[in-house]
Amino acid sequence: MAEQQHSRGADDEDEVYEMLDLTAHARTQQWWSAVFGSSSGPIAEKHSVATQIMTGGAAGWCVGYVFQRVGKIAATAVGGGFLLLQIANHSGYVQVDWKKVEKDVNKAKRRLKKNTNKAAPEFNTFIEEATEFVKKNIVVSSGFVGGFLLGLAS
Repeated sequence: MAEQQHSRGADDEDEVYEMLDLTAHARTQQWWSAVFGSSSGPIAEKHSVATQIMTGGAAGWCVGYVFQRVGKIAATAVGGGFLLLQIANHSGYVQVDWKKVEKDVNKAKRRLKKNTNKAAPEFNTFIEEATEFVKKNIVVSSGFVGGFLLGLAS
């Protein structure tokens, strides 16, 4: 892979240097291995980059499209519920005890502040596993994110 070459300089001194064959090195090293570490994951070794991007993009687009539709339905239902509640309150069908609402909201805020510092260990484990999956399958993951954003936009 490396060859030694002799070169004649202006002062006729012999210099020895190595020539590195980058084509052989490029065949053994994937570009993402250099960027994201040596554990580039099983998917990266089985399929081409184009296949991985297309698979991730198609799955991401489907999830994004469904997420968009379900999100619109949920937003319509929640907004419609609030609208109906306001109409019922304004018409006199519902009486709201605003002092009790304020007391309950303040109580919930205190409990939330107290419990936010204690993150569940299951949640931390899930985040670590998800991060490891994305690192091992960076090409599929990036295709998925792109497809998800396209699915949300369509």
